[in-house]
Amino acid sequence: MDALLAFRAEFPILERCCYMVSNSLGAMPRAVPERLAEYVDAWSERGVRAWAEGWWEMPVKVGDEIAPLIGARAGEVAMVPTVTLAQLSVLSALEYPPARDAVVMTALDFPSVRYAIDRMAPRLGARVVVVPTDDGITVDTDRVCAAIDERTRLVAISHVLFRSASIMDVQRICAHAHAMGAVVSLDAYHSVGVIPVDVRAIGCDFLSGGVLKWLCGGPGGCFLWASPEMSASCAPALTGWQAHAHPFAFADQMDYAGGAWRWLGGTPVIPALYANLEGPRLLRRAGINAVRDKSVRQTSRLVELADARGYPVSAPRDATRRGGTVAFDVPHAAEVARALIARDVVIDFRPGAGIRVAPHFYSSDAEVDQVVGEIDDILRTDAWCAFEGRESTVT
Repeated sequence: MDALLAFRAEFPILERCCYMVSNSLGAMPRAVPERLAEYVDAWSERGVRAWAEGWWEMPVKVGDEIAPLIGARAGEVAMVPTVTLAQLSVLSALEYPPARDAVVMTALDFPSVRYAIDRMAPRLGARVVVVPTDDGITVDTDRVCAAIDERTRLVAISHVLFRSASIMDVQRICAHAHAMGAVVSLDAYHSVGVIPVDVRAIGCDFLSGGVLKWLCGGPGGCFLWASPEMSASCAPALTGWQAHAHPFAFADQMDYAGGAWRWLGGTPVIPALYANLEGPRLLRRAGINAVRDKSVRQTSRLVELADARGYPVSAPRDATRRGGTVAFDVPHAAEVARALIARDVVIDFRPGAGIRVAPHFYSSDAEVDQVVGEIDDILRTDAWCAFEGRESTVT
């Protein structure tokens, strides 16, 4: 008996399709319209007074809802617009003298973060060192550690790689980085909400992520955790008035607030914060260990089904090193992906990886089999041909 299936009633889209794309956008919880109505009512009825009646504190209060899912304490997590900006905020908080000017990343980190750091690092006097991949699926931990030396200031890498769902050995990397005197900032967008995460057990200095995917919180909500030691010893140059200790004094000079407030920026996007609340609450109710156990079982089934058909799998075969997604390549994969979506089997496609399938705690075992069964039918009947030459949709 799968007790987690009781949560299906919380997600309306599951009544209308086979939704297997929580690695891209988690399903919307049923209660989100109620939260957004609260926002509308506050704006309509209270106007500017809503800031003093709760809006101003929301970036930290919503962060408190996420804190238990990453092993953090209340007041340690700030809601920020994007993980890209979170990583840039961390980058901007450090100094880069010639003797310690390296920022270590990997070839499989999410492009948005790499683009931004590649462009910003030289302006701060830093240089980027990229650790390559041999297979496009994993990045060897030994090679990452070898790239981190006495000249490394920051290690800015992913916890789970977006293309393959490979889980990096971040505990070992953090331990080595600290032995070398470096700081570690993890992008946990593809881990929080589908695998257990504990910032103190991992040993990282910063961890960022978003509610868009596995946390089912919708677009516009990302978060940044900074260790108390980091918050006490450094402050981001990429900042804004909400990070000021006395923002409504409108002082000429910056005086940083403490804790999570230090990592905020300009005026927060309040509607998104209302929408962000319900998903993390549901994940906490479900229990992350139960979510992980189910994910391992269902992703292992996907690997088994792909293997039986000879489809190349672009995901780790060791379930302990695999996140919540299985990517496998099939003939005419881009067209097959479009055909699946047209049949209300919602997945996504990435060049170099293939079709990505991401069951979540609300997915049934029958839906896992359904995805592969529909692929079989699309290939057998040449239904993919109707989608040749079409542009890929964003999923």
